[in-house]
Amino acid sequence: MKIAIIVTVSILLIYVGYRTYRFVMLSEGLDKKIANGAIILDVRTPDEYATGHIAGSINISLGTIREQYTELDSSQTYITTCSHGLRSVKVESILREKGFRKVFNGGAWIDLEKIVNEQKH
Repeated sequence: MKIAIIVTVSILLIYVGYRTYRFVMLSEGLDKKIANGAIILDVRTPDEYATGHIAGSINISLGTIREQYTELDSSQTYITTCSHGLRSVKVESILREKGFRKVFNGGAWIDLEKIVNEQKH
């Protein structure tokens, strides 16, 4: 029982540390990309997107990106985002495989929205 508690607490601390580190590292430079016109690509499902999203973002879900990537301009800069950052990593990888060179993972949309809102002020 004691080992299970130690393992659970350790995993929780690692997760919190990872999320903090990831937010700090992801946010570096994204503000400049946004200021320079990067397009925010929300890769959640349309239903998720409808519940809340970053103003001005476009929505192409992970499930349809392999068919819809042709709608995107490979010369543009894109910042992918989703609910937690996992799908956005996958879409970033898929787009890079398709020849996109200026694609960056923006992580969770709520975190990225804070960066976008700071740009407006």
